[in-house]
Amino acid sequence: MDGTILVADDDRTIRTVLTQALTRAGCKVHATSSLTTLMRWVAEGRGDAVISDVVMPDGNGLEMLPKIAADRPGLPVIVISAQNTIMTAIKATEAEAFDYLPKPFDLPDLMKRTARALAQSTGPRKSAGSPAPAEAGEDLPLIGRTPAMQALYRTVARVLNSDLPLLIRGESGTGKSLLGRALHDLSARREQPFVTLGETDLDNAESAEALLARVGGGSLMIDRLADLSTEHQGRLLGLMDRVEEGADPGPRFMATCLGDPQAAVAAGDLRSDLYYRLSGASLDLPPLRDRVEDIPLLAAHFLAGESDGAGPELSEAAVTLLKKATWPGNVRSLEHVMRQLALTNAGDEIGETELARLLSAAPTPAAPAESGEADRLGASVERHLRRYFDLHGSMLPPPGLYARILREVELPLIEIALAATAGNQAKCAQLLGINRNTLRKKITDLDIEVTRGRKMM
Repeated sequence: MDGTILVADDDRTIRTVLTQALTRAGCKVHATSSLTTLMRWVAEGRGDAVISDVVMPDGNGLEMLPKIAADRPGLPVIVISAQNTIMTAIKATEAEAFDYLPKPFDLPDLMKRTARALAQSTGPRKSAGSPAPAEAGEDLPLIGRTPAMQALYRTVARVLNSDLPLLIRGESGTGKSLLGRALHDLSARREQPFVTLGETDLDNAESAEALLARVGGGSLMIDRLADLSTEHQGRLLGLMDRVEEGADPGPRFMATCLGDPQAAVAAGDLRSDLYYRLSGASLDLPPLRDRVEDIPLLAAHFLAGESDGAGPELSEAAVTLLKKATWPGNVRSLEHVMRQLALTNAGDEIGETELARLLSAAPTPAAPAESGEADRLGASVERHLRRYFDLHGSMLPPPGLYARILREVELPLIEIALAATAGNQAKCAQLLGINRNTLRKKITDLDIEVTRGRKMM
């Protein structure tokens, strides 16, 4: 590399590491712990690129970006920050930063980005964008410092104010609907309605027109896209056509998809033309197993939210146990466990024993039925419960036993009924004798993955 880099960070260690690495790479480096000094160097014409922290003793690095752009058009600024939230990435993009990296950063990665910044330092720089959106996203559990989440943040920042339809993919419990809502609330459409498509909104032409009138220029969310019937998928395509042909700007279409949408297309559950229309931009939410290092951050967030304050803290051993858990229900399951702990914990710290008890609270599989009782569900449940109580010895099981046992029965019942009806939720609801909306809510609450296929019976 060849050029002069201005480094601004109040952490002396980071200044030293960057100065040594950039000098070895062939650059000249000016490093400071003061934004005032940095802005003076910029005004004097020094530097071919800038690396700046956000939170500094004498100001905010992001707030300096418009002035740097005005004083030195074309000077690239790489923002580094320990504030690992979606808002930091969005604000950096809104302020026209050349790039954004979270702390702790990967030094070779930062060096590559710095080389690209030097290569483009003489190119045209766009004027500062519109003001950053309100702080609506700071309280959302879309937090994390892992590479998977930081990559997601950067993509979100790029597509935030685009008019392209958006497809959000991910496993159950990863926060797909939450991300869609956050995108709306942080975008230029945030003053317009956010509407989630209902079951009756596409029943006929009149209801579809009423839907368009209701959403206006806001955002229209289609939750679980592949669950729509073929007829409703066709009407949704027609709705998108009318929006494109209309004179007034229409809504932004967003959709969530559980699993691989291309597999749904291959299975005949999702029209290929609708899939390609809605995947103008795509976001993939990583499962919790791919962002294990974010689990302590998320856990602390949920504990504080339930306690209306700092909340109890997790011991080191409890954090280790949390990171070892499998979390098949992803973030939603973690949130459920943390809220239970916040409500039942009486002290300032949550230990490994308390957490282990809650994680293992689900009853273990029942022993094989005894002769002559195989056809009696009640007898099987009774043995199941007696064994569960015996496992706790002289202690009582954790609170909430009634709801846990009902869940144990509901989960396989609904899964088997869905399999028997080939994933058709209308038929499954009829079979169970419950309302389809009730079934959909239970599918969400129980983290059931719905797949369509050959009927069992």
